[in-house]
Amino acid sequence: MSPFFSPEDRERARNHVLELARSDPRVVSGAVVGSAALGDQDRWSDLDLTFGLGEDVAPSSVLEDWTDHLASDCGAVHLFDLPSHTSVYRVFLFPGNLQVDLSVTPGFSAQYGPGFKLLFGSAHKSVPTAAPSARDTFGYAAHHAVRGRFSVERGRLWQGEFWINDALHETLSLGCLRRGLNPSHGRGFDRLPPDVLAVADECLVRRVERGELLRALGSTIDFLIDEAVGAVDAAARLGSQLRDLARDE
Repeated sequence: MSPFFSPEDRERARNHVLELARSDPRVVSGAVVGSAALGDQDRWSDLDLTFGLGEDVAPSSVLEDWTDHLASDCGAVHLFDLPSHTSVYRVFLFPGNLQVDLSVTPGFSAQYGPGFKLLFGSAHKSVPTAAPSARDTFGYAAHHAVRGRFSVERGRLWQGEFWINDALHETLSLGCLRRGLNPSHGRGFDRLPPDVLAVADECLVRRVERGELLRALGSTIDFLIDEAVGAVDAAARLGSQLRDLARDE
């Protein structure tokens, strides 16, 4: 038996959730969001649906009822919730490792971006969360680099590995922003130029030990400065200071 869902499994899950929503009098609208709404859905895409509720309906009451139903009928497991503005997202894992993201919003189906296709009812455009700036992305990477070195000095090598990898991820995100690619959740990473990805490969931590962590940190900082110079004013001012973080004393 395959550990992966099929497109037919995903379609059955979609129809089941939509039937559940349409039969619930508390639901006033529904829409598909994400890659399916944009026509970019592939073999591995998850399922994203959003629903509007009556003005006085508590999202928690609907989500709890649906969770019980999806668990008993579909074998779905509730992973976590994510509040966003007045919406609540609940993430499920269905059999076959199909991720299903359901969001509910009192009053309407909330449209936060272009990936939105209304299925029934009415929708309301909401202001999306602002994308991170190059300056902030550089700032996060610099912060993570500092925390990485301090973790190593404290003897917390696995924590150091965590921070150094996060610094690398922010640097790759900065590379995406500079080239007009989507940095969210690494979506644009594989579209970066091969020479950039070759540099990133040298930044990976190969072993969790002090010397290797400092090597990876130094490579990551060099990568960060190269990506940031010309795009972030602070890069030139902090370049030497950040590079000193990787020096072993």
